[in-house]
Amino acid sequence: MTFMYINSDKWGTDFDSFIAEKVVAVPGDVTFDELGVKELKLREEMYTGIEIILNSAGTTKFDERYDIALSVNIFGVQHVLSFAKKCLKLEMLLHVSTAYVCGEREGLILEDSSCMDEMEKEITKFDFKVQEKNLVEEKLNELKAQNATEEVITITMKDFGIKRAKLYGWPNTYVFTKAMGEILLRHSKDNLSVVIIRPPAVTSTYKEPFPGWVQDFTQKTRITQTVDGVIAAYCKGKLTCLLVDPMSVFDMVPVDMVVNSITVAMVANANKSSSIIYHVGSSLRNPINFLNIHSFIFRYFTKNPWIDKDGKPVKVGKGKIFKTMATFRMYMQIRFMLPLEGLKFVNKAFGEYFQDLYVNYNQKLKLVMRLVELYEPYMLFKGIFDDNNAEDLRRIARESFVESETFNFDPKCTDWVDYFMHTHIPGLQKHVMLKR
Repeated sequence: MTFMYINSDKWGTDFDSFIAEKVVAVPGDVTFDELGVKELKLREEMYTGIEIILNSAGTTKFDERYDIALSVNIFGVQHVLSFAKKCLKLEMLLHVSTAYVCGEREGLILEDSSCMDEMEKEITKFDFKVQEKNLVEEKLNELKAQNATEEVITITMKDFGIKRAKLYGWPNTYVFTKAMGEILLRHSKDNLSVVIIRPPAVTSTYKEPFPGWVQDFTQKTRITQTVDGVIAAYCKGKLTCLLVDPMSVFDMVPVDMVVNSITVAMVANANKSSSIIYHVGSSLRNPINFLNIHSFIFRYFTKNPWIDKDGKPVKVGKGKIFKTMATFRMYMQIRFMLPLEGLKFVNKAFGEYFQDLYVNYNQKLKLVMRLVELYEPYMLFKGIFDDNNAEDLRRIARESFVESETFNFDPKCTDWVDYFMHTHIPGLQKHVMLKR
């Protein structure tokens, strides 16, 4: 198996036709059997021609509707695996997961399944997939019987997902269903070569296709938004307080390094019957904590202030930092909730004259508190992701690949000061914030 980096400049105007000869796009959907490929002849061609399957499909919202999260992150994996077993020339199945399948564990987190062992033992006592699917169907039927609106159904199913996740020991629906997807893979893979890539927060490109490229917030994982959402709100003066442990290490990796790790893992693990997990992150070999990140953001926007809609520069401050949820709640209670209760009293006294104002502030406050609760596990995270397997993979690349530098994913290469000040924040502004 051979991979090479394709330089579009080399091909010029012929680049699109070159790619068209090499790439065949097939519409499909992992939530369906046979991946939604209905044409029998096309499926047969795929069964006899496919050598590698890369499954990066997934919903990444922390509070996704439970029915959707189950359908994509668990049953989607089952459908991909079933399809893979029919591929006669298959050399490997590579599954993109997340480092945070570990839940809220602390200390050194290994590149194995130990963080899910207890859960794995528990769910082998019954058919987990059938149980959860039945619970979802019961909940949806109950809501339909009540003639619930689509909005109520969505809110209820989101809350139901969080409830089920916490029941099993995970902080949110996303990481819970991704963990269950991994367990399903291990139990059902048979003799397939399976590789699991676990990236942490995936950020803007380090080098390719050019430094600082990043997707819109709507396309990014919620874990990535932990930092990028803070940057976007902070520079506009909308973030004056934050729940975060300044000394907590935030594991992040540029997206092109994740892509490179996937490419190298494909080459190194083809046709092996065993499974292997790779943490593709930075917390062990090149850690950066929230104190550093806060400093970089403050320095950048002090020197390069955001210009508001009136053409005036926004002056940023360092803001208030709260290291525990208890102190954050206390601050919010005094600063916002008590005044809101006062507005509620005045609103009633004046015949609901201020009803629209009260409803607006109340909704915003509830949204803020929900977001803080969702992001809390990552702002206060106390884990470090071991990457010995990934380091072995880097060694193999150095010893075997002519183009190992092209497919670099060594976290030690990243100078965080330079990355934030000259790549990530400028890229975030250019490709996301200025387009909104």
